[in-house]
Amino acid sequence: MDKAALTAQRTRTMQLEHRIDIAAPAACIFRIYQDVQNWPTWDPDTKRATLDGPFEAGSRGRLTPTRGNAVPMVLTRVVRDSCFTVESRIPFFCMLFEHELVPAKGMTEVIHRVTFSGPLTFFLGKMLAKQVNAGLPVTLRRLKALAESETAIGAGL
Repeated sequence: MDKAALTAQRTRTMQLEHRIDIAAPAACIFRIYQDVQNWPTWDPDTKRATLDGPFEAGSRGRLTPTRGNAVPMVLTRVVRDSCFTVESRIPFFCMLFEHELVPAKGMTEVIHRVTFSGPLTFFLGKMLAKQVNAGLPVTLRRLKALAESETAIGAGL
């Protein structure tokens, strides 16, 4: 049994994290995050995303992955130009998607973290971890390309 599966079995949680540096201000990246209906343009694992309200904590919507059924989502934490968290729950399983923006010299470090929890973590978490670990780097590279192109456009380059 691998380490992630053992951790999931013992604690009923599993966490995955990927990072990238983007040559764009946090505010530019956060504007991309706020445009929920266009998440599929930079997140290839998202087929469709909707939000029934403003981009603030407590707003609810739905997310349809490219493989799988639509799931409800709720923004549980939103700090403008800094971070936001999306939670999706199905019976006996929760997926928490954290997005952090950390300003650095002329760059922004972008951190995407996914936490699975609940009694079905051992089964679903192990199955989804492989997909998430393969998909997050692609998502971050596409977010980087979009943010850096928008920064260049905004600077008149």
